[in-house]
Amino acid sequence: MALKRFTIYDLIIIAVMAALGIALKPIIVAAVHIVSTPLMLPGGSLAGGLYMMWLVLAFAITRKAGTGTLVGLVQAIMIMLLPIPGSHGAMSLISYTAPGIALDALMLLMLGLARRDFDRLAAFLGGLVTNLAGTLMTNVIFMKLPAIPLAVALCAASLSGGLGGLIAWGLYKVIKKYRLVRNR
Repeated sequence: MALKRFTIYDLIIIAVMAALGIALKPIIVAAVHIVSTPLMLPGGSLAGGLYMMWLVLAFAITRKAGTGTLVGLVQAIMIMLLPIPGSHGAMSLISYTAPGIALDALMLLMLGLARRDFDRLAAFLGGLVTNLAGTLMTNVIFMKLPAIPLAVALCAASLSGGLGGLIAWGLYKVIKKYRLVRNR
C-alpha cells in the first residue's frame, strides 16, 4: 500500500540511487582511508557523506515521503544478497535503513510542517542527518566507541554529511538544468 504513492519513475530513481550508493561505497571508502588513516580520523564517518548523498538526491528528485527509507531498504537488501563488501548480515536492514528514516523525518519536519521548498539548506541538513544516523547506528550495533572517539566520529560525520548534501544539491541542479527530472 505504501508503494502506491510512488510512480514507476520514482521507483526507478530510488533503485538507481540505491545502486549508485552501494556501487561507489567501496571506492569512496578506500580513497578516504588514504587520507583519514594517517590523520587518525574515522574513515567511515568521513566517507559516509559521499555515499549518503544518493539518498538526498533521490529525495530531491522524487520529493516524496518515504523515499529515503526505500533507498536505504533497497541498499540493505542488495548488500545482504550480493557479494559486496560491507554487509553486516541481517543487521544491515537497520544500519542501512536508519539513515533513510532520519532523512524522511527531517524532510517531513522541514518541508511538510514548515511548508518550505527543498533548497540548499534542506540538502545540507539532509546529508548531515543521514550520515549522523548511519554513523550512530554503526556505533550502536558494531563499534561501541567510548564517548570522545564517538564525538569525533559524529563531528566528522556531520561535516562530511553536510558536504555530501551540498554535492547532491549541485547534482540535482545540473540534472534539472538538462531536464533529466520531471518538473514539479
